[in-house]
Amino acid sequence: QVQLVESGGGLVQAGGSLRLSCAASGIIFSINTMAWYRQAPGKQRELVAQITSGGRTNYADSVKGRFTISRDNAKNTVYLQMNSLKPEDTAVYYCRVVAGFTDNWGQGTQVTVSS
Repeated sequence: QVQLVESGGGLVQAGGSLRLSCAASGIIFSINTMAWYRQAPGKQRELVAQITSGGRTNYADSVKGRFTISRDNAKNTVYLQMNSLKPEDTAVYYCRVVAGFTDNWGQGTQVTVSS
């Protein structure tokens, strides 16, 4: 059974930084895309950043230049380095791992940015 364990969320002041991690276990297929999504109160879940098995990245316009997604294939782990955080970045952040025909989501980690 696939399990995703997220860590690194918390409370930070505007302009600060956080690094999220998501470690996948129980994966028996090759991991394709790894991604981070977020959902703010009253809003739909949105893609923040994704990275393919080949290392190609894609970012939401709102985080370009501030966030960086990376992955460690040996550890089945995806990271999200978040710099210059803004209050509007406040949300629950979810990791997503697509492996074979499976589509797996973490339980989410809260990120709160105070002004």
